Amino acid sequence: MKNLKAWLAILGLAFSLNTFAQSSAAGGDDRYQPRLGQEGKDVIWMPTGGELVTLMLKTAKVGPNDLVYDLGAGDGKIAIAAAKEFGARAIGIEFNPDMAAFAQRNANRAGVGDRVKIINGDIFVEDFSKATVVTLYLLPDLNLKLRPIILKMKPGTRVVSHAFTMGDWEPDQEIEAGQKGYYWVVPANVAGDWVIDGIDSQNKAVLNLAQRYQRVGGTLSIGGKTQPILNPSLEGDKLSFGYIDRNNNLHTVKVSINGSQFRGDDRGGYMHSNISGTRR
Repeated sequence: MKNLKAWLAILGLAFSLNTFAQSSAAGGDDRYQPRLGQEGKDVIWMPTGGELVTLMLKTAKVGPNDLVYDLGAGDGKIAIAAAKEFGARAIGIEFNPDMAAFAQRNANRAGVGDRVKIINGDIFVEDFSKATVVTLYLLPDLNLKLRPIILKMKPGTRVVSHAFTMGDWEPDQEIEAGQKGYYWVVPANVAGDWVIDGIDSQNKAVLNLAQRYQRVGGTLSIGGKTQPILNPSLEGDKLSFGYIDRNNNLHTVKVSINGSQFRGDDRGGYMHSNISGTRR
């Protein structure tokens, strides 16, 4: 509780200017009256501003095919916005049973009760592995505790957090709307040696990749000659990089990762080849 009280003091200063703007979010109903700053399990309740909620969900490209999980759902604001503004299905996980019930009533009142479900549960116990988008407004130590779980999710899963980062996992994008947000895409595991068919008609190519979260680098060896790959990029399960062929043509490789296999294409000069790779 010591850390919670410390963050409560810090956030009290940070949000003092926003209290009046957000006070309407603290309005309850005849069955429950939440209070701004009230303490919960390892967190306090401070609702995210409406403008930031919308921008977070836009940044994550939320749409009708998405399943959004809001971890620490509070009054249901983010889950409701995901359904009402973006057409997604949404599930919120909220530890406080009274708040969870209140959030579900809010969803029902907003006309999205058929697409929003608020679970009374613990974010470290409930399974949210089927999410395509995860939203957070938790304290830094909770983000770090969740990070290994999130990194094991399906590559391409989108994650947005209000206020707090994921430690040394750098965000793919920072979000500004009066308040701060951060956006990540869960990266595929691509580290290691990949044997590639299709890049060179005479030789198999070997791609060696090093990885730190979504940051990648490495070398490509063709016919005994090794070169650094150019402009490598990894977003979810999509990997791209460039290289120079024997005729000094620049090529761009784009592949989709599926476990220890990938498939994609190689374009350069007048050539366009389908390629495949296997991690050895």
